[in-house]
Amino acid sequence: MDEREILIRFKAGTLERGQAVQLLAGLEAAPGPGPAPAADPAPSRGPGPGTPQTPSALPQQLPAQPPYSADALDTDDRFAVVGMAGRYPLAPDLRFYWQNVREGRDTSSAAPLTRPGGSPLGAGQRGHFLDGVADFDAEFWGLTGQRASLIDPQERLFLETAWEALEDAGCTGTRLDSLTGPDGAPRGLGVFVGVSSADYALVAAEAWARGGREMPESGHWSLAGRLSGLLGLSGPAQAVDTAESSALVAVHLAVGALRRGECAAAVAGGVELLLHPSRGRQGAGEGVGAVVLKPLARALADGDHVHAVVRSTSTGAGARTGTPGGRGTTGTPGVRETRETTACRVGHAGAVTGLAALTAAVLQLRYGTLAPARGRDTATSWPRPRDASGRELPRVAVVEVAGAGGPFDARAVLEEFVPGRHPRSGRDEAWDDTVERDELILLSAPTPGHLAATAARLADWLASDNGGSGNTATGDERVALPDVARALRAGRVAQPCRIAFLARDIPQLVSLLRGFVGWSTEAGEAGGEVRDSRARHGCVPDSGVRYVDLRTGGSDALGLGEAPETRDFLGALWRGGRIEQLTRLWLSGLDVDWAALESRPGPGGALVPLPPSAFLRRPLWIGLQVAARETGKDG
Repeated sequence: MDEREILIRFKAGTLERGQAVQLLAGLEAAPGPGPAPAADPAPSRGPGPGTPQTPSALPQQLPAQPPYSADALDTDDRFAVVGMAGRYPLAPDLRFYWQNVREGRDTSSAAPLTRPGGSPLGAGQRGHFLDGVADFDAEFWGLTGQRASLIDPQERLFLETAWEALEDAGCTGTRLDSLTGPDGAPRGLGVFVGVSSADYALVAAEAWARGGREMPESGHWSLAGRLSGLLGLSGPAQAVDTAESSALVAVHLAVGALRRGECAAAVAGGVELLLHPSRGRQGAGEGVGAVVLKPLARALADGDHVHAVVRSTSTGAGARTGTPGGRGTTGTPGVRETRETTACRVGHAGAVTGLAALTAAVLQLRYGTLAPARGRDTATSWPRPRDASGRELPRVAVVEVAGAGGPFDARAVLEEFVPGRHPRSGRDEAWDDTVERDELILLSAPTPGHLAATAARLADWLASDNGGSGNTATGDERVALPDVARALRAGRVAQPCRIAFLARDIPQLVSLLRGFVGWSTEAGEAGGEVRDSRARHGCVPDSGVRYVDLRTGGSDALGLGEAPETRDFLGALWRGGRIEQLTRLWLSGLDVDWAALESRPGPGGALVPLPPSAFLRRPLWIGLQVAARETGKDG
């Protein structure tokens, strides 16, 4: 067995890492060149758009020439965090969560008195709580309010957070379709979620005792299964309960599924809500989080934005190993996030603990900042470690969370992603605000109200320190108009309510977005619903913004999407610079695969993360539904 075959078998999972290292070491000790390498037992095409990252494709990513070494196992067997989202105490999104982590903020408070079902804590107790846990946007998911009220709020929050993580990764619409599983089925995305509490079942039982007629589904399986079903995913879906380590075990399972080629990408996350007084305790915490993972080589080939690199994951009693470090390194030791460090930020948050810890680690790697910890009251700069020769190395973080006994402990080793250190990742980070031509901006949503709210959110972000002008506090760089335009076209799903227009710079983009928001508010009812049927299709006055509402018919009236020749036709229009014709087709309801048209192989093509689509939430709670029926009101 030669070096190449050893690595192939390691990738396929038929060799453990220790066995592979021993075999490689034996080859290095053997005298002479040895026999000629055997032919690949299963030659295959290299990875490309829509090609699954199966074990048979992975050898194409290895160096073209030997020698290989044990280090190659670490170099290639890595996974990228390409999307993130989360809601934590006093932090409706990760921007606020990072502020809390960086400042060491105390997020504890008295129990929320306005939460349905009453206070989950006793008098004088404090905890770490989310706002609006009863609120959910059923319409966004095509659900009725009555149906959504029977879904555990933990599941509802995970649905929204997972979607935000997928949008952060630019992995919705046609880019999600291109993730093919081992059998070639599209949308080969796995879902793994940690969850350990079932308070809503107790709430429902009490509502039943008061005269309720319906009960929610029991069991945790639906937390992963519902997202998979609503999005039509073909990858594995699994819920995990190992107490505090649940979410980190979910990450470990996701990495294993990716390594075995069971899916091309995976969502891993966790959720914990305290909804019933029976679990009330001092210092209780809540939260929900999700990350999107891909094999690093696939992420670079696909032009994904990489937040951090997962070097390894493990579970079991041996998962806790102490302070992180690197062989032959000097300088500041790496970050170590644990259940204890996380409890200071989000409380004793059960199943979501590992995801909150991992997210804090990724953010510290991303911003090169050490968050406050014991013996350090303020955040400090985090210098990169150096090897014996003085060469800078990536920062490293370890996340370790103990579960319900030693067998359920979990660990992940993360590494900073440094553009240029990995093959095909050498992106020029210099910001340039010049454009050769006006950029096509496309934005869509399920309803006019969602579209106006999403446009307003994007405009505010682009005009803030976190978007168009950069943020000196966090180190975020300003975004360029071409990157924003491409991320909106290629990274978002096309939904029925759509706007399209041209912009020449960020200030004009902000102005046009805000102009559309103002027009939709004036033309519509509460929530931006357009009353005048003549305004459902046309141009917003004096702006060049074209708007269509395809919910009542007219979507792809010519049936072009069903013709196999359409893809070639659209490609010809793109190559010919026929942007106007492509825009009209998109506004007519044809789902144009912009990601395929604009694919940029190699460096320089990464999609920039943008703010997620807006949800229009309203309270939905089984007790509120019962009370509404008893009083004769519409629930």
